[in-house]
Amino acid sequence: MSESNLNLRSWSDVRKELFTPEEIAESDKRVKELAQAKANYEDLKARGDDAIGENALEFIDSLMTEEEIAESDLRVALIGELVKARQEKGISQKKLEELSGVKQPVIARMEKGTTSPQIDTILKVLVPLGKTLAVVPLESVTAGDKTE
Repeated sequence: MSESNLNLRSWSDVRKELFTPEEIAESDKRVKELAQAKANYEDLKARGDDAIGENALEFIDSLMTEEEIAESDLRVALIGELVKARQEKGISQKKLEELSGVKQPVIARMEKGTTSPQIDTILKVLVPLGKTLAVVPLESVTAGDKTE
């Protein structure tokens, strides 16, 4: 992969750069709660529908799947690389707006993770940063994520 392509880093590294220790602690708390919810779900499945009403089971089924979690992790890594590239170049969000044509509030929401940007929006933001996207085998992305 050439230098102009994104190098995805582990979620652990990215989140230390993007979030405060308090935000990380809150996220870790939510992950533990999700794990407990999954354990509770398995218990409910073992005891059958008599243990709780069907609507509650449908709600529990609506929790994120492993695939959704993996997708989220990739999205976080991508945005983390975008933020890192912008900061390394010393470019403000406002300056990136001027260079990319993407409005600063949109860039801010992308960086905070409060929006799921279209690919064309990501590309518009990456170009002035000297970056692009690359399609690589998933194994090569996750192989570097063994530090957690």
